[in-house]
Amino acid sequence: MMIICGHHQKVDYQENGEGAYDLAFLPRGKRMAGTGSFSEILDGENNVYKYYSEGEWRKSVSGKSVAIVNPTTRKTQYKVQACSQAEVNKVMEAAKIAQKAWAKTPLWKRAELLHKAAAILKEHKHPIAECLVKEIAKPAKDSVTEVVRSGDLISYCAEEGVRILGQGTFLVSDSFPGNERTKYCLASKVPLGVVLAIPPFNYPVNLAVSKIAPALIAGNSIVLKPPTQGAVSCLHMVHCFHLAGFPKSLINCVTGKGSEIGDFLTMHPGVNCISFTGGDTGISISKKAGMIPLQMELGGKDACIVLEDADLDLAAANIVKGGLSYSGQRCTAVKIVLVMESVADALMEKVNAKVAKLTVGPPEEDCDITPVVSESSANFIEGLVMDAKEKGATFCQTYKREGNLIWPLLLDNVRADMRIAWEEPFGPVLPVIRIGSVEEGINHCNASNFGLQGCVFTKDINKAMIISDAMETGTVQINSAPARGPDHFPFQGLKDSGIGSQGITNSINMMVKVKSTVINLPTASYTMG
Repeated sequence: MMIICGHHQKVDYQENGEGAYDLAFLPRGKRMAGTGSFSEILDGENNVYKYYSEGEWRKSVSGKSVAIVNPTTRKTQYKVQACSQAEVNKVMEAAKIAQKAWAKTPLWKRAELLHKAAAILKEHKHPIAECLVKEIAKPAKDSVTEVVRSGDLISYCAEEGVRILGQGTFLVSDSFPGNERTKYCLASKVPLGVVLAIPPFNYPVNLAVSKIAPALIAGNSIVLKPPTQGAVSCLHMVHCFHLAGFPKSLINCVTGKGSEIGDFLTMHPGVNCISFTGGDTGISISKKAGMIPLQMELGGKDACIVLEDADLDLAAANIVKGGLSYSGQRCTAVKIVLVMESVADALMEKVNAKVAKLTVGPPEEDCDITPVVSESSANFIEGLVMDAKEKGATFCQTYKREGNLIWPLLLDNVRADMRIAWEEPFGPVLPVIRIGSVEEGINHCNASNFGLQGCVFTKDINKAMIISDAMETGTVQINSAPARGPDHFPFQGLKDSGIGSQGITNSINMMVKVKSTVINLPTASYTMG
């Protein structure tokens, strides 16, 4: 099977005898997923990856598996266990018991184990990156970067957790009117219990550890439900925590069909907190979850407003990178460009010139545009494109699709009656609306049901700040494309884009609760009184 990447060489895929495909040009030493240190996570007899429970890699009693399709070859690449509800119950019960012991583990020791896991994760970046390439068609270089970034996140989280969880609050009663100093209040942060972590397909490793590390340093246990596309990458990542020596049952990873264990997990009485990143499913989860803390990021329609005084070269570079990197499959991708009419032609010329230089093809070749994650995703994107075509949008490039691979497309003269003006394509298609005023751009941005991020390009910082204040989004980037990170920055959405705030510090604080102990004195006591 041959696939062509832009101006690059042809890539030869060879069937490995198990219905999956390997890259023929890669040296054997680089094809390490499920081998070497990771051999115990794979049931070699059936070629199905195991799930992780009670410190062991196990085969599901269901005898069923879930296939993971390679977006590039559109053939089954991996299989994972289809866990049953009974197995989920066992995992939850074990996680609850393990958490009680972990909460008594000193902070420095928790941090020590996290640092160890981070080092092991980074040491095994290549086999995990290989999984990302094959499961979600992420470019090879970006896949390695995701793993390394995840290790850095874990280490930073360990350090931050020791600092912020090592501090409490001391209050005295006479600071409130009508009271003498007869009460001392000691307020501390204590763990929630069992945290259910559900990451998305596009950053399955990084957005898993962004939930796992804060939960662990805070004294919680973890039940991880990875996405189907990205599950094997997550299983390899979990094995790094296993190799680091964390206590049994503290970290668990269950795989399976969402239709069978999805609602069962999110509505499980043993769950004390849910951290979810994904799409509309999060809204359903929030309605069913009950009285537990929720941390949710559910996508965005991130607007890029380009003013008349903007540096158009800078804006064009950020629009292409921000809108089309990883084929636009990012929550923080530029999803719509709102450009002032007077500079629209000049901006479009620059953007189109950059789009023409993008390479298109398989992720193994580090192409700029790679296949989207699934056929259903490609079909959805195509539906948005056809709707725009029927309603008169200007196609700056010819629409082209081969399987899950969609060539980058800029749609000019988009109007508000087109679906692409409001819906999130999660693909390499970028709509442009020409606006007559800044207010028009702000109004379009704020009319969206999403409110994750936005950006504005202008040389006038005063204008930028006024626009930032007016945009109903969790973050506004000035003279740069939307982005999540660095990972210690606050990251949050408004409206349908989410609940709560992420970022290392915010995630740690979200995964603890405040507990107060009040010392009552028989008589008022004043220091040095």
